[in-house]
Amino acid sequence: MAHHTAADPFNAVEEGRRHVLWAWLNATGAVHRAVLPHGAPAWLITGYEEARAALADARFAKLGPSSGAFARKLPEDVARGIHSHLLYLNPPDHTRLRRLVTAAFTRRRVERLEPYVRDLTASLLDRLGETAGETGEVDLVTRYAYPLPMAVIGTLLGVPAGRQADFHAWTAPLMSPELVGYEAYVASAVPLLGLLRELIARKRAHPADDLLSALVQARDGGDRLSEDELTSMAYLLVLAGHETTVNLITNTVLALLTHPDRLAALRRDPEPSEAAGRVVEEALRHDGSSQTTMPARTTADVRIGGTTIPAGDLVFVSLLAANRDPARFPEPDRFDPGRADRGHLAFGHGMHHCLGASLARMETRVAVSGLVTRFPGLRLAVPRRTLTRTPSVTMNALDALPVLLRDAR
Repeated sequence: MAHHTAADPFNAVEEGRRHVLWAWLNATGAVHRAVLPHGAPAWLITGYEEARAALADARFAKLGPSSGAFARKLPEDVARGIHSHLLYLNPPDHTRLRRLVTAAFTRRRVERLEPYVRDLTASLLDRLGETAGETGEVDLVTRYAYPLPMAVIGTLLGVPAGRQADFHAWTAPLMSPELVGYEAYVASAVPLLGLLRELIARKRAHPADDLLSALVQARDGGDRLSEDELTSMAYLLVLAGHETTVNLITNTVLALLTHPDRLAALRRDPEPSEAAGRVVEEALRHDGSSQTTMPARTTADVRIGGTTIPAGDLVFVSLLAANRDPARFPEPDRFDPGRADRGHLAFGHGMHHCLGASLARMETRVAVSGLVTRFPGLRLAVPRRTLTRTPSVTMNALDALPVLLRDAR
């Protein structure tokens, strides 16, 4: 049976409210009829088992490159150059593209990045201490969680030091196309695409030991990535790889700061890296980076959770709701890095499982363990209830995370 809902977790900005609304929806059923913030009707899947089944069901099809931001309004070559990536594709195109990208985006490549991420984290922590000044207060979103993954992505793509400032300036408006509007979006998308094309040409002529060179060289027999696929995958890495990691770092830190016993346990653990890994894994379940998956459309009538979703309807899977479904996770609101029940869906499931999951885990583990070790007096600078979340259908982002690194001088 479908449940029609007036609950709107997407515009719930008060900290904690979003989870309250998803929990209420889960308590009333696993599948819901809803209206999105911009007025479109859609289905929301909130139950864990139903979400997992939907994510592995090919009848829930991605909407195609034409569903990308301003895809029908952008110049055709620009739309093709940024929207020809995995998140919009279905088999067999998705299968082919994922096979090629997976050959380049290996776990070994991520592991080799860790010393660089550790050095970068140490440098950011030095600057964080200086920025805080006499008050000891700093916003972790802008001063720590944002620059770390952006610098890592710049390294993965081989962005020259002299272009880093432009690179950073262009990416910000692309994170929120619906907020900045078409003019601001296209003013950033076009030069960023130009830079990506320039970098790809350079890697083709002079390969280096980075991900972009590996993508350029990826082959499966005679098959390889087209120019539009290469630029689109780089573009996807910039956007999806950045924003989700920023959210994961800040959501993990917030969970620790609001659970002092867990923070203390992390600090005294004899294996801090392993302990931080468990903390990140539980943060992914407890308060993940993404509210929902990218939208899908049913290609046939689908019976799920006791409800029939008609063919041609828009569907979102709520990762936040599924990961706190009490039918799957006992005491789902409890933040417990030692919990035995694993299997969260924060990175999706099935053929659209996030390719960058190991990179996001590593960056967050290093960032969180470095932060709590460097600043033993770390605590929230404001009451938790005053924190706010960014309105979004897909993302689960804090607007800011003001913390005190130490006592005021």
